[in-house]
Amino acid sequence: MSFYSWKERVNALFRRICWKRTAAAAVLLFVIVSSNLAYQPWTAAASSLPFRDIDGSYAKEAISRLYQLNLIDGTGNGKFEPYRVVTRAEFTTMIARLFRLEPVDGAIPVFSDVPRSSWAYGWVEAAAQLGLVSGLSANHFGPGRAVSRQDAAVMIARAAKLSGSPVAGVSPVYLDQGHIAGYALESVLRLRQLGLMSGYGSVFRPADPITRQEAAVLLDNIVRLSGWMPQIQAPSKPNIRLAWQYGLTTAQFEQQVQLANVNTLSPRWYFLEPSGIERTTNYDAELTKWAHRNGYSVWAMVGNHFDRDATHDHLSDAKLRAAAVSALTNEVQQNGLDGLNIDFENVAPADRSAFTSFVAELADALHPLNATLSVNLSPDFGTDWTAAYDYDALGQSADYIVMMGYDEHWGNDPQPGSVASLPWLKKGLGTLLQHVPANQVILAMPLYTRDWTVSGGRTVASEEWSLTAQNDFVANHALPAVWDAELGQYTTSYRIQGKDHALWLEDGRSLSEKMKLGETMSIAGYAYWSLGGESPDVWASLRNAYRYASYRFN
Repeated sequence: MSFYSWKERVNALFRRICWKRTAAAAVLLFVIVSSNLAYQPWTAAASSLPFRDIDGSYAKEAISRLYQLNLIDGTGNGKFEPYRVVTRAEFTTMIARLFRLEPVDGAIPVFSDVPRSSWAYGWVEAAAQLGLVSGLSANHFGPGRAVSRQDAAVMIARAAKLSGSPVAGVSPVYLDQGHIAGYALESVLRLRQLGLMSGYGSVFRPADPITRQEAAVLLDNIVRLSGWMPQIQAPSKPNIRLAWQYGLTTAQFEQQVQLANVNTLSPRWYFLEPSGIERTTNYDAELTKWAHRNGYSVWAMVGNHFDRDATHDHLSDAKLRAAAVSALTNEVQQNGLDGLNIDFENVAPADRSAFTSFVAELADALHPLNATLSVNLSPDFGTDWTAAYDYDALGQSADYIVMMGYDEHWGNDPQPGSVASLPWLKKGLGTLLQHVPANQVILAMPLYTRDWTVSGGRTVASEEWSLTAQNDFVANHALPAVWDAELGQYTTSYRIQGKDHALWLEDGRSLSEKMKLGETMSIAGYAYWSLGGESPDVWASLRNAYRYASYRFN
């Protein structure tokens, strides 16, 4: 049966459905399209009941269907407990499953009352990291608290990206509308306007809790009516997800790649030396073979050691520049590389024209080979550090510009702070997009942070930490992490051996915020410096962020 072939039949069914039990009707507002699961009729003859206490429930068929779709669970010992109210943890789990999210074993819990030992931890983390649900306070979720009808409306509207949508016809529609909480009224009216959630006749009964069997019927009704639901439009093609190799052997890099959410590998294999382009001792042709066998592209990285003088000597001399282009082109041809990633930093402003020519000449040599050219650039904030880069011209030559979205506060910065705060990234991307089309921009994100030793608000010293080291330290010292919504990350501080320290944390939640920013700007993809610095949980967070950001509700 096709996705739409039963639309008219379902619409007819809709007119006969008893909306008396529609307390949480929109919980699975988009279940079919978001999960790519077509509705399949269920009968008792086709399958035995999944729970032993639902035979007398009016919701038994709905419960069975939703169980088959892995959207609801029982409560243990073969029971469903149809008359029990739905808790916030249960409702959040339904929402997370609805949008095909993965449970996230977040290293830094969003809520103090949903510990990692909780059955709902992964689902609450997944939903909270994306902002689908919020707490009763900054760090309190209330997982066992019953879900009221008005709270269900708020959670549904937020998850379905309906919050803030205009509501036509603001005149009272329910006799008890005055009892609907101010924070919930917009959501209640919006869902009613869309025909997604109605009341009990002329009243809404906002404070009434939802029972598990009632929720099952309501969710099942929405599944049945998916033919007229807003559609989730998946991305037309997967985005670029690039990982740099740094400090890892080939074997270690391959192992990390298989755990990561990446499709393009960039090993640091070439450098511009005083003698010209040279391979590093890390070069390994077996990595390229392994990558291609496993469906990964290889864009080998070409660096300049931050050597301003050698870079000037080779780029400003047309013959030496041509020799570098020729050497790199030969490496691509002979070693079956899919592209190159140019990382020339600390280039003198006087070499702006020479660097632009180098990239243009290299692009002209690579494109006939169907090889991709990407160039790493820092955000342009009008400093000498970026004066050597003509963003317009480089964007016209290179296939991609990779914005290095880190070192907002570098290691020797006299002012401690975030490696990559959200406002800083937003400004950097916004500036870059004035010069380079969004479909050529890749945002590079940090898989590291810095531990700052501070005195009087100034830097005394700093140490770069991997995210694993960061998480271990925070956990071992029970540091309170406070979410800063403006910065898009957690902050914490501590004192040890008489010295004050400050941390701006990077984790799955903060990286998801960065990806969500990139998706609002429709950029081409993301890169990670560098693979191996992450904690394993960030990949589930990033997969969720990309999947959810791609949903469009029309």
